[in-house]
Amino acid sequence: MNRILAFPRKRNMALAVLLLLGAAWANLPAPAADVAISIQANSPGASINPAMWGVFFEDINFGADGGLYAEMVKNRGFEFPDSMMGWTLISPSLAHGSLEVRTNAPFDPNNSHYVRLQSQGTAPFGLSNEGFRGMGVRKGAAYDFSARFRPVSGVPDVSIQIYGGDGALLDSVKITPTGTGWQKYTAVLHPNDTDGDARLAVLVLNRASVDVDFVSLFPEDTWKHRPGGLRADMVQALADLHPGFMRFPGGCIVEGSVLTRRYQWKNTIGPIEDRHVLINRWNYEFLHRPTPDYFQSFGLGFFEYFQLCEDIGAQPLPVLNCGMACQFNSGELCPMDQLQPYVQDAMDLIEFANGPVTSPWGARRAALGHPQPFNMRLLGVGNEQWGPQYMERYEKFAAAIKASHPEIQLVAAAGPEPADQRFTYAWSKLRALHADIIDEHCYSNPQWFFDNTGRYDHYDRNGPKVFMGEYAAQSVGVVSVKNHNTLECALSEAAYMLGMERNADVVRMASYAPLFANTKAWQWTPDLIWVDSLRVCRTPDYYVQQFFSCNRGDNVLPTSVTGLEQLDPLYASAVKDSASGEIILKVVNPESKPQPVHLHLDGVSRIQPQASEICLSSGDLQGYNTVDHPRAVVPISSVVNLPTPQCDFTFPPQSFTVLRIKPE
Repeated sequence: MNRILAFPRKRNMALAVLLLLGAAWANLPAPAADVAISIQANSPGASINPAMWGVFFEDINFGADGGLYAEMVKNRGFEFPDSMMGWTLISPSLAHGSLEVRTNAPFDPNNSHYVRLQSQGTAPFGLSNEGFRGMGVRKGAAYDFSARFRPVSGVPDVSIQIYGGDGALLDSVKITPTGTGWQKYTAVLHPNDTDGDARLAVLVLNRASVDVDFVSLFPEDTWKHRPGGLRADMVQALADLHPGFMRFPGGCIVEGSVLTRRYQWKNTIGPIEDRHVLINRWNYEFLHRPTPDYFQSFGLGFFEYFQLCEDIGAQPLPVLNCGMACQFNSGELCPMDQLQPYVQDAMDLIEFANGPVTSPWGARRAALGHPQPFNMRLLGVGNEQWGPQYMERYEKFAAAIKASHPEIQLVAAAGPEPADQRFTYAWSKLRALHADIIDEHCYSNPQWFFDNTGRYDHYDRNGPKVFMGEYAAQSVGVVSVKNHNTLECALSEAAYMLGMERNADVVRMASYAPLFANTKAWQWTPDLIWVDSLRVCRTPDYYVQQFFSCNRGDNVLPTSVTGLEQLDPLYASAVKDSASGEIILKVVNPESKPQPVHLHLDGVSRIQPQASEICLSSGDLQGYNTVDHPRAVVPISSVVNLPTPQCDFTFPPQSFTVLRIKPE
């Protein structure tokens, strides 16, 4: 097995301001290199899973509603427990009228609440929606409005208006509902200015009464221009990662705080108005970050998840409830003799994803516009469960699924910590059950990640494979609101990922968590990608993930680092890219000084003298990106000279560097 020599880091490392980056260090006159990196280029080792580096999506931090799902109206169907949450009555001093929430004769029985507006016509009267902490609109862009209207008395003239955060009118259109029943009306608005805090108003202008429901506003510029689709810039950030897989829909929302609040995939497909609103577990989880307006509309449902995976070239990894509510909350259990519906949900999901159009659930998929199967090969049983109750439920799921679908690899849970008693118990039981893949989680300080780069060196090569399904370095502490996506966190994760890469025969998959966070509505930090209503911010951690996914390679190359002093670590791993023939060397130098090394490419007689380099570095280990300053820590690409397979090279301080070297 190839190994990295990496000593413990200095605890009180000085933060030197060293601003020269990338190739500049390689072009300086290098001091004598006492440290050597040796790569056995002619001895390829373990194969690397093509889907090794992926993403984990959970509807936390307003990641779906108010995030990836591009709907701009919050509580569009008045179905929140407080039917008017997100809405404000617009009744200026000259206006006379009334607003009433009603449930009799709705346009859809699954969407039972609606609003009746009765205006005396003395002034515009109606209601306004605040969006998800403000609506982001761009000057001249097109926004598709739709709503159900039913005239009650008179011929209502309804004005649909977008206002900026300062109250300026950005655009308006008029709709005149007619007839006696519910009808869907649409319009397109073009704001005359860009505003991240806009709001939508629905106003009755004359003396009339009208029922209003399912009010919606979407940008026309969604991902792939699908009406009612996903936010294009956020999906683009995912696509640019080139993830091998996507785990969805969570996370703790899979479990729910109680079983009635668990995620049920069958409730998330079909007509959008039939998808029942459900309170999000993150609505009330943290006393210090309450989000009473956090609900799941399921506009982003299981069909959309599968479609998104297909769009970005990621294998789908859905996770289903196993009959256990979140053990950090109620820990409610479905009795074993009542577990069959949960197991059947898993069997039906496999058919929905992979079955022929002649099968019941395959026909449902085809009716949604996708007759071809999604080719799902992975399925998670439970999210972050532990203990004997989980094992007996997992065993029942595994027996049923493996009997009918041996092609499906099951992902089993090992609890929330990487080395406690719950973890040890889970591994012992799951190893005996011959589990396919075990999902490990860890949120800890950067030092833990630096210190555990050798974690998988001694794992059983013949046992279950590892999915490092949730991990992220915490700059201050787990669940601290002061956490930031600092360069130090990113470098520690990169060093840890090098340990996973060189143990690719054991670690088959890994994903950072959480994925998205709304800057105005988050519950957990740090997160891989931050957004507001108009902008997307890619963190240093994002670039680390991108470095690995875009420089994955096919086989691990044995790599060693020699000559290090006790307190000056260097972390390295190398892989071979069969398609290009390149050797890809990845190196983390967490120290505040440049590190000259002597490269040895054993088994290579000649190389092309120019190699491509991409480097993530900064003079401030505590530096991080924000939506206002998204380029504080970004990669720099360059071409560097490597004249021979044995040559000197200098790695910048506080850096993660990838070199692509082409043998001749």
